[in-house]
Amino acid sequence: MTDNHTKEQRHLNMSHIKSKNTKPEELVRKFLFSKGLRYRKCCSGLPGKPDIVLKKYRTVVFVNGCFWHHHDCGRFHWPASNQEYWHKKIERNVQRDAEEKKLLENAGWRVLTIWECELKTRVRKVNLEKLYRMIIDNQEITK
Repeated sequence: MTDNHTKEQRHLNMSHIKSKNTKPEELVRKFLFSKGLRYRKCCSGLPGKPDIVLKKYRTVVFVNGCFWHHHDCGRFHWPASNQEYWHKKIERNVQRDAEEKKLLENAGWRVLTIWECELKTRVRKVNLEKLYRMIIDNQEITK
């Protein structure tokens, strides 16, 4: 099946998709800040431009969308139109995520990921607390 939109319509749609400061990112950042953690946002000097960088804990956090990063949570579905394009795009995203994670870990960073589905209202509190504990319990503070 081909794309239902013209090239121009698809370009316009894609240009409106935010890549930083998304609602899920804001939820995570506000929670971590409320717990007293201080961080940097979208550090372009690190591989993958992590959404949250906690230098004190040598930890980065990626807030990933289930669709864009192919999370096997039941919320992900392959698009019915323009399948070849979407398979290539999403598979490349997954491959790039793995490469960037490896680069960060090799540079001494701990890499944590929280998924969009883990921030849904009914499970948000538990998952944010879990993320917080992962950050502070396994801390290796650099001086």
